[in-house]
Amino acid sequence: MIPGGGPQTAAAVLDRGVRDHPDREALIGRAGRMTYAELDAQVDRAAHALRSVGINPGDRVAASLPNDVPIVVAFLACMRIGAIWVGIPQVLAPPEKRFLLDDSGAKVFLDPGNELLTDLLDPARDSLPVRDHVDAHAPAAIAYTSGTTGYPKGAVHSQHNLLLPGAVARHRGQYQDDDRFGVMLPLTLLNLICLGPLLTFQVGGTCVAIDRVDPVGLAAWIRDERVTSFASVPTILHGLLTHPDVTESDLASLRTPGVGGADCPEAFRELYRARYGAEVTIGYGLTEAPTAVTMTNPAAPPVPNSAGRALPHVRVFAAADDGHELGPGEVGELCVGPAREGEWADVYTPMLGYWQQPDASTAALRDGVLHTGDLGSVDENGEVFVADRRNDVIIRGGANVYPAEVERVLHEDPRVEACAVVGTPDERLGERVVAFIQLTQGAKAEGIEAEIRAHCAANLAKYKVPEEIVFLPEGESFERTPMGKIRKTVLRNRLRSQR
Repeated sequence: MIPGGGPQTAAAVLDRGVRDHPDREALIGRAGRMTYAELDAQVDRAAHALRSVGINPGDRVAASLPNDVPIVVAFLACMRIGAIWVGIPQVLAPPEKRFLLDDSGAKVFLDPGNELLTDLLDPARDSLPVRDHVDAHAPAAIAYTSGTTGYPKGAVHSQHNLLLPGAVARHRGQYQDDDRFGVMLPLTLLNLICLGPLLTFQVGGTCVAIDRVDPVGLAAWIRDERVTSFASVPTILHGLLTHPDVTESDLASLRTPGVGGADCPEAFRELYRARYGAEVTIGYGLTEAPTAVTMTNPAAPPVPNSAGRALPHVRVFAAADDGHELGPGEVGELCVGPAREGEWADVYTPMLGYWQQPDASTAALRDGVLHTGDLGSVDENGEVFVADRRNDVIIRGGANVYPAEVERVLHEDPRVEACAVVGTPDERLGERVVAFIQLTQGAKAEGIEAEIRAHCAANLAKYKVPEEIVFLPEGESFERTPMGKIRKTVLRNRLRSQR
């Protein structure tokens, strides 16, 4: 059971709001606004609509929709009838969408031009309550990995797991029932469903589905809907805090917006401190978790390079290749399992596996814990340090180079807006270290390379210093995944095509 007296299934996530404050706004989007009572009735209508086209428990329902009311309604309707949700990012190319549809075996595909989507939202449809028995631990959603290497794999999660991030946030007192939580990152990503609508409804707040990420458009949403919090990435919040057309009054309602990730340069941290008087909250998470498993404490002095401590429902540790747990500070594969003590002991369950990939599932879930594929360590205080993705590690002359370590040093130069370090094949060394750098607006590449290289040499072992630095042309930005991660595969391919 999930502690705290909250819902035990995503199907029941609106129940307490309907009972305690039915007239409070629950969901706002470009298409309209709904109270808890209105949203509950609309979800019932949508559930009946899905049933009418033959959707049964276990059937896959795929959706590629913008951030708005319909995507949230469709997701909750799937949860009520035990269907399996498959989010498909709108930014994907047609062949990429086709792969996800074929791989998941989706029975229905909801996109903006689908007549069924209109039917789901038909206010005249029967809204008799749908209260089927739903197995909290059965497959409920497939979250495909970003596909930065090879074909995406679908991480399968239960309704139980989808609720845990919100239940933990409520337990920690991070949000109040008057919070108006904005979601501007794509709701087609399951992590954002967890951190947006599900979290909001668990704390009794209002979810604002935002369809703009540009500073001016986003600021208008924040101002007009009095958004108090959101989960975002540094590049988006940096634009809000620095754009000349965004005023202090536009952002007056924001308390301490959540922002995290490794790509968080010190210049941005200073900007955040000046605006909010607190440290940026950094978290470590992954699609397979789902979402965050560690978090820093913004009220405590920052620990350099730490991703924070394990959240109360999980245990995070570093393991050797043979699976045994390593000691403090030793680098191994980061693993995630249920907490062993306290009221959250044994509440967390790892993902159910990868969709239709038994071998990959067995490898990721051996010994009953999630093996993340990330390399890192945990110190004697429980602080988690992420070294890098196992697949991203550069092996130069037999020595491991963790790109994230080099990228942190590069980010210390205030002229570096963003950067990515990759390996390129080398006949003698195996691989060489190459750094791609996007400079801040107005900074010029001329004369900078030698200074950056000298800074790296002063702060890194010689074999870690980039042997080649590639500056992106002025005005060009890194290609990123929907979650804001730089697509390093694109950079590696660029290097190969130039060799």
